[in-house]
Amino acid sequence: MNDQTLARPHGKTSRRPESSDSLKTLSFQLSGKNFAEFFAGIGLMRLGLEKEGWSVAYANDVDPLKKEMYVTQFGDAEAHFVLDDIHKIEAESIPTITLATASFPCNDLSLAGARNGLAGGQSSAFWGFVRILNEMRNRRPPLILIENVPGFLTSHGGKDFRKAMIALNQLGYAVDPFVLDALRFVPQSRKRLFIVGILSDLQDPNPQKQLIFADSELRPPALTDFILWNSDIRWALRTLPSPPKKRTKLEDVLEPIPNSAAEWWPDKRAAYLLNQMSSRHRESAQRMIDGANWSYGTVFRRVRNSKSMAELRTDGIAGCLRTPRGGSGRQILFKAGKGKYFVRLLNGRECARLMGAEGYKIEVRLNQALFGFGDAVCVPVIRWIARNYLSPVLQELTIEGSQKAYGKKEAAVA
Repeated sequence: MNDQTLARPHGKTSRRPESSDSLKTLSFQLSGKNFAEFFAGIGLMRLGLEKEGWSVAYANDVDPLKKEMYVTQFGDAEAHFVLDDIHKIEAESIPTITLATASFPCNDLSLAGARNGLAGGQSSAFWGFVRILNEMRNRRPPLILIENVPGFLTSHGGKDFRKAMIALNQLGYAVDPFVLDALRFVPQSRKRLFIVGILSDLQDPNPQKQLIFADSELRPPALTDFILWNSDIRWALRTLPSPPKKRTKLEDVLEPIPNSAAEWWPDKRAAYLLNQMSSRHRESAQRMIDGANWSYGTVFRRVRNSKSMAELRTDGIAGCLRTPRGGSGRQILFKAGKGKYFVRLLNGRECARLMGAEGYKIEVRLNQALFGFGDAVCVPVIRWIARNYLSPVLQELTIEGSQKAYGKKEAAVA
């Protein structure tokens, strides 16, 4: 991909958006706390934003199975959910909104994937989002929120992330990336990279002053280094509070399923999983079995040296929920104590709780539910971002707009 084109699927290209120089007089419209959620999935972005007073005006996804779960959860879905490829959506069909969110596919950016980057068949959907923003022109939302895996930062040696940030700059957005881990809110290890884009002059004009507070828990060294080495990108770094410390453990989200229930694996299958553990993990399992009380861990199967291995986690935190392609992404619960052990898959309700989506309506089979939650955002993480970032910036934008309007009125009177 050269500097003049954007990657598109099947070898198609489109011109880059107009330069930021042409956007100096770009105005934007504030439509209250409403938003469009692209790559909406099962709607967990919506759940988080709604809890902070935002309302959905538009939703889009290409997966009919995810739409099925979305429609079941939200009674108003048919009025605003568009099932289609983002590359086919016309910008004119998007309502005027204050915020656009994009949790675009991570398949080509994840360390566990093929690492094809933003030119890959899935993650190139990011350019579809950029195209829509470009074509919305003066209806472009003043705020955007992008979410993806931390691998986005390092894809192709950082070149993909740089191209993405420059593309947003060219649309008039100053950008602020930060990292949040769901384990600060729920008992699940789920680190994600977020980027807020602001279409305004709110960013500090002195980038060196901003970089003083860039290195923190939310902006770890790898991200701070990227910012420092790419000073030509228009950043809009903001000071953010430290995220809370979680108060729940894995066992707090588990269903009270009796040991005699059919969900638990037969003894032979459970023993096979135990035998797939390395000596170190097997020792941890044995300590749990020998315990006087029940304790809980989670297991993922991984291929190590061409051999399937079972890796046990016992720190009260579940591993990152993933989509169960080929079965390897399904997280396994290991319950042990009193000289016994039991094994089963985490169910849909437990996965919903791990994503902070207590009460989510689940009327589909387990694998479909796991796909939905594995591709989603963590609700309390989004709520924290809305409360500590999006809503305060919206208030500043509103004040800024009012002051500009007042200044024009005063000038006209004079």
